[in-house]
Amino acid sequence: MNASPLTRRLGLGLGATVLALGATPLYAQEAESCSTLRFAEVGWTDITATTALTTEVLEALGYDTRIDTVSVPIAYQGMKNGDFDIFLGNWMPSMASISDPYVEDGSVDRLGANLEGAKYTLAVPQYVHDAGVTSVEDLAEHAEKFDSSIHGIEAGNDGNQLIQQMIDDDAFGLGDWQLIDSSEAGMLSELGARVPDETWMVFLGWEPHPMNTNFDMAYLEGAGDYFGPDLGGATVYTNTRSGFVEECGNVGTLLSNLEFTLEMENQLMGEIMDEGEDPRDAARAYLQANPEVLEAWLEGVEKRDGEAGLAAVREALDIDS
Repeated sequence: MNASPLTRRLGLGLGATVLALGATPLYAQEAESCSTLRFAEVGWTDITATTALTTEVLEALGYDTRIDTVSVPIAYQGMKNGDFDIFLGNWMPSMASISDPYVEDGSVDRLGANLEGAKYTLAVPQYVHDAGVTSVEDLAEHAEKFDSSIHGIEAGNDGNQLIQQMIDDDAFGLGDWQLIDSSEAGMLSELGARVPDETWMVFLGWEPHPMNTNFDMAYLEGAGDYFGPDLGGATVYTNTRSGFVEECGNVGTLLSNLEFTLEMENQLMGEIMDEGEDPRDAARAYLQANPEVLEAWLEGVEKRDGEAGLAAVREALDIDS
């Protein structure tokens, strides 16, 4: 049966409406709160580097970004309170005691892994390892040479908490030792001062980090009950405040696509720490020299005004087609 003129007009109108809805860009479906993205950063150079890479891409897509450097506990409390949207530094399993309660109560969402193959545990200069200190079980025997001290980074971070737990448990005979709170830069400065005279020191080490190439160092066996197996073998996850991905779907797609590598982070961290490069400048230069990483990151991602995301980012970063 042939449709009446009225039916045909209604059908055409409905079809146009469907087409229009289907063409609605992702940005139009995002809340206005998605226009400025708030990152928690914890002062570790690896997270500084990955945050710089991510904000370079997001700003090229038309978003504004804000980065605040806080302690790990404050980062999680801030995501729970809605003060932060994104944190790229959820090292697992070492950070489980801090992050898991927020993930389990639903106030923080743990997205996919952004880095595989990391490590995080106690380390010593190679000359100390060569002298026979190859495990945490060897530390107490040489307490005097170590000043009964383990050097950590900023107070409140997960690594320091694990060290303090070892001391509180009198694990490996370390009950009368002390944790030296410092910072990433302060700890490495102390290490650099001790190495020329081969003075002994045990400290919190991790990879990726330029310390692995700047110093001849070795990781200690035996701390698996605290830092996890395989020398604190770690996976780093992207976290967001609860519901962020549903609220900001375009950004959520990018965050879910993000994957970094040890080589990428080691290169960027070296430029930031050793050559004094501004993190954003180093990130932009890396993306310009390695534009192939953008293809996977930007799959299914649009610019905020609805344009194709990959083309927009390549144009904003002056990357030739």
